[in-house]
Amino acid sequence: MSTPAVEFDLADSSCTEMLGAALARALPSVGNGAVVYLQGELGAGKTTCVRSLLRTLGVMGLVRSPTYTLVETYVLPHLTCVHVDLYRLQSLTEVDELGLRDSVGPGCLLLVEWPERGGGHLPAADLDLTLLYAGDRRRARLQANTLTGAEWLKNLGRDTSLSAYVSNLT
Repeated sequence: MSTPAVEFDLADSSCTEMLGAALARALPSVGNGAVVYLQGELGAGKTTCVRSLLRTLGVMGLVRSPTYTLVETYVLPHLTCVHVDLYRLQSLTEVDELGLRDSVGPGCLLLVEWPERGGGHLPAADLDLTLLYAGDRRRARLQANTLTGAEWLKNLGRDTSLSAYVSNLT
């Protein structure tokens, strides 16, 4: 399978929020579940993007950063979202103890920040999202790794509201 990728510039944090909302709207059917890896430096906007994605999916109330708790779970009527932050992970044994492989399956969306700290102990990603600093802006790169990821990017490309907030969509 050819793995499609999309890159674009984000002018500010509101554009990062728009990306999260667009990702939620573009989410394909997760009959088999879906996994997203979010990578980037501290402060690049990973949690901002996830928070917007979760809000758009219908999460009400406080959306916490899992920096200290490592895992936050949000149960919606037709979807369970598990947001993980591995930044403070002390050992690879902890990854197994988190039971993340149990968070993959029908009706589950697993969102993993700092996946590189999980070694080979994580479920494979359908979609990789990398946020990078580009001067006073940010650059986002989305890479599909599976058919689910490719469908997600295809759906994202149809979201006309996103193009109004980002530039250099490629």
